[in-house]
Amino acid sequence: MDQQTFDLGATRLQRGMTVPNARIVYRTYGTLAPDKSNVVLYPTSYGAQHTDTEWLIAPDKVLDPGRWFIVIPNMFTNGLSTSPSNLGEPFGHGRFPEFTHWDNVHAQRRLLEEVFGIERVALAYGWSMGAQQALHWGAIFPDRVDRIVAVCGSARTSVHNKVFIDGVRATLTADAAWRGSYFAERPVTGLRAMGRVYAGWAMSQAFYRENLHLTVGFSSLEDWLVRSWEANFLRRSGDDLVASLKTWELSDISDNLVYGGDLDAALGAITAKAIVMPSRTDLYFTPEDSAAETAKMPNAEFRPIESIWGHRAGNPALNQVDMRFLRQAVDDITDV
Repeated sequence: MDQQTFDLGATRLQRGMTVPNARIVYRTYGTLAPDKSNVVLYPTSYGAQHTDTEWLIAPDKVLDPGRWFIVIPNMFTNGLSTSPSNLGEPFGHGRFPEFTHWDNVHAQRRLLEEVFGIERVALAYGWSMGAQQALHWGAIFPDRVDRIVAVCGSARTSVHNKVFIDGVRATLTADAAWRGSYFAERPVTGLRAMGRVYAGWAMSQAFYRENLHLTVGFSSLEDWLVRSWEANFLRRSGDDLVASLKTWELSDISDNLVYGGDLDAALGAITAKAIVMPSRTDLYFTPEDSAAETAKMPNAEFRPIESIWGHRAGNPALNQVDMRFLRQAVDDITDV
């Protein structure tokens, strides 16, 4: 199915603003079983749209569309679903509302129920900010999700991770086009700069020591930085990227009226069978943080990815070894 749009209508956000005509753009893959028992929810990650992450949906990849009915809902702020770049007045010029993962998962629940009649998902699978959303599903809708595979993400954004986010935001908003709360024009310099900052954080020191970028189609370090990292962010709206950073910064499965900030209670409420999969060399979603969170989840396994691909071990489009490791986790948790 080509991408579709689900109109949410007037939507009150967790932080208090109401968006009159909110929407989710989504795409599905595979066929929904008659009993609706084969649903995989696969939310998007930072700066990504469904076309960026659908590579792992294939019979020989991580999610087999011959078995699963896979739904990718584009996250608010990613430029397809409701985002600063497509919001009309009065929300322009710095009046952008704040979006949280509470908003994302409640909109996703409506999408599944109202479009497909789906009340329960077999698997919530996500990487990075997608993993954050998968864990929100487990805590907020514990009776609606059977299994979770959370790859290189967190239940609550750590203090150190917030330092990273603030550094990326400061780099992007140092562009001359920044007006304190919005960009007056396309921030080319800022987008290129944030790409280079990201390249140092997303891949491990060992990745660069081993010159692995030269093994995946890039002729030099500069080629890698320009064609992979600068290019990645030049595709996106600066306002959308700033808004997504705020969603990431605010991510906390317990920051709601259900749990009142009690992270232990929220983690303990995730009754779904889960595999939590940090990368051993992730520099901002660290395995130590993931291990501490996993220990508080009653039915979760801690299964780190032993890889030098850093954060990108969790989205291994260029790395078949880590891709097979992720596929094995999905197979294991679904008893294949």
